[in-house]
Amino acid sequence: MIFTIVCAWIARFWVNDEFVGEQETLGQFLAHLFFLQGILGLDSISAGVWYVAIDWQLYSVLAVLLISFSSYQALIWFISIVAVSSLLYFNRSNQYEAYFIYFIGSYSLGVLAYLAKNFSDKRIRVLAKWMLIAIGVIIAISSLHEVWLRNFLAWFVAIALLVWGNAGYPSLSPTSSKAKAFVLRSIAWASPRSYSAFLIHFAFILLANTLYIASGMHAHESGVMAIGLMLGVVVCSTIAANYMYRWVEIPSAKLKI
Repeated sequence: MIFTIVCAWIARFWVNDEFVGEQETLGQFLAHLFFLQGILGLDSISAGVWYVAIDWQLYSVLAVLLISFSSYQALIWFISIVAVSSLLYFNRSNQYEAYFIYFIGSYSLGVLAYLAKNFSDKRIRVLAKWMLIAIGVIIAISSLHEVWLRNFLAWFVAIALLVWGNAGYPSLSPTSSKAKAFVLRSIAWASPRSYSAFLIHFAFILLANTLYIASGMHAHESGVMAIGLMLGVVVCSTIAANYMYRWVEIPSAKLKI
């Protein structure tokens, strides 16, 4: 977030455009620190921070539910009811998009898929599977009134997690081709760094747009220049994500809170 603020400060020397945004305030910064910017109606400093705030809300709600219910049967019933409420009502109104209730439908489907796949008690696995099926039926029936494609997408992703959620990457053998080895190693390297790239990429997009406008490249209307800047953003984001992963994510994972 601080890196994005610095990049925006640099951009304002050359560009006065809406993509740079207004000067950040102390209140806005503090709201971001406590993941309250969406609830307070403040503009996001970076493109990825809304996701962090919502993810924190969803994780906190799930933690409270796990503590509150004495049995997983009751938890599954409650989560299923909340999921249906979110998918059919709250997720269809933009006024709730700063709150967990807007996203908890998809999140709950993921929880049910995990319980149906990996929980040790067979009764819990069976109940979670039946709830997934029931929610799918409810989504299908609700489509008779209005088709909401993202509900189908969320449900199919949950089913994919149920079926293939524990699948791993193909193992490498001495006879594996160099292309296969390169692809698998690239995926294994990039996967843990993808979240850092998601958080930091906006700052480089900001700088690339500033360079594109301030240098006059936009006057040429050149697709080659635009693609070159896009590739530069990808490279810079990847390099920065690598160091952010090594210097921030890995050390923070060792903290005991």
